[in-house]
Amino acid sequence: MTNQTKNSMLLMLCALIWGTAFVAQSAGSGMGAFSFLAGRSWMAVLVLLPTVKAFDALHHRQGKPDGKPKTAAERKLLLKAGLMCGTLLFLASAAQQLGITLDPSTAKAGFLTAMYVVLVPVFGLFLGRKGSAQLWVSMAIAVVGLYLLCMKDGFGSIQSSDWLLLLCAVLFSFQIMAVDHFSPQMDGVRLSLVEFFVVSVESTVAAFLFEQPAMAEFVTFAGPILYCGIMSSGVAYTLQILGQRDLNPAVASLIMCLESVFSALGGWLLLHQNLSIRESSGCVLLFAAVVLAQLPLGRLMRSKA
Repeated sequence: MTNQTKNSMLLMLCALIWGTAFVAQSAGSGMGAFSFLAGRSWMAVLVLLPTVKAFDALHHRQGKPDGKPKTAAERKLLLKAGLMCGTLLFLASAAQQLGITLDPSTAKAGFLTAMYVVLVPVFGLFLGRKGSAQLWVSMAIAVVGLYLLCMKDGFGSIQSSDWLLLLCAVLFSFQIMAVDHFSPQMDGVRLSLVEFFVVSVESTVAAFLFEQPAMAEFVTFAGPILYCGIMSSGVAYTLQILGQRDLNPAVASLIMCLESVFSALGGWLLLHQNLSIRESSGCVLLFAAVVLAQLPLGRLMRSKA
C-alpha cells in the first residue's frame, strides 16, 4: 500500500468520525448546548495534552526540533492565535449544538455545516483573493440546495435551527481562515490545544450563565460527550494531521467533504431519521457544490494545455 493510499484512508476515517459525531451531538441534545460543548471540549483538552507530548517525542526521535515556542514573542503569538481561533470555534460550535438541539436531524446539520467549504473562498474575496467562475457556479448550486433542504413551504418556512446552522457555517469559515493565517507560524497541535482550552473555558462560563449544569446530566450523556471529545476532537484531528502529509490538498479536501455524507448515513442507520425526496435533493446539490468548490479544475486545465 502506497503512502498516498494510506493517507487517503486516514482522512476517510477522519471524515467518518466527524460525520458520526453529528449522531452523538443529536443524542446529546437532551442537555444544555453550552454544557455539552463544555464537556466535550474539556475531554478534547485531555486528549490533546498527551498528543502534544507524543508529537514532540516523535520529532526528537527524528532529530527535529519540537514545536514548543522558544521566545516570549512566539508564546504571545500562540496565545493570541489560540484566543482568536478558540473564540471563533466556540461561537461556531455553540451555534451548531443549539441548532441540533432545536432540530436533531443529523443530515441537515451535516450538510449545512459543510457550507463553510464554499463560504471560505467567498469570504476570501474580501481579503483580496481572486474568485473564479467555478466558485460562483458552486455558490449558485448551493443556494438551490439550501432552498430545497430548508424551505419546505417557501421563504417563510426556514426554521430557527436552519439559521443557527447557517450561522455556524459562516463562523466556521472565519475560524478556518484564522487557522489558515496562524498555523504556518506555529506548531499546529499546540495551536489546537490552546484553541480547545479557550473553547472549554468560554463554554463553561456560558453554561453557568445561561444554563444550570448538573453532574447527573454529564453522567446521563457521558457516551455522546466522550465520543465527541475523544474521537471527534482528539483522534480525528490527529488523523487529519497525519493524513494530509504528502497528499494533494485538493484530494484531501474532497475526502473530508464526505463528512456530510457520513452524517446523513449515521442519522439514517443509528437514529432512524429519514429525509423527504425534496430534502434529499437539496443534500445532493449541497454536496455537489462542496465538491465542485474543491476540484482543482484550473490546475487540470493548465496541465492539459
